[in-house]
Amino acid sequence: MDSRVLSAPTDLFYECGAHMARFTPMQRKILAGVSSGQLNKQIAFELGIAETTVKAHMTAIMRKLNVRNRTQVALVAQALKGEDAAVR
Repeated sequence: MDSRVLSAPTDLFYECGAHMARFTPMQRKILAGVSSGQLNKQIAFELGIAETTVKAHMTAIMRKLNVRNRTQVALVAQALKGEDAAVR
């Protein structure tokens, strides 16, 4: 992925879909929570971890996806979630 920040959801989907394997199992769980609309506090409670740990994982996720904010992470997570459903 190049260093530019992606803006369109379709760009996010195609650029990041190939990189899903780079996420740790915990990051995938956090992505699932974000795609479900959960807050960091809710994700932390559900996973039994500290909210600061969720924030640290979110920072790593944003770097891997080359996005700037949680909304862009949610768009990618939703697109990837849709891809999983279409494959099955």
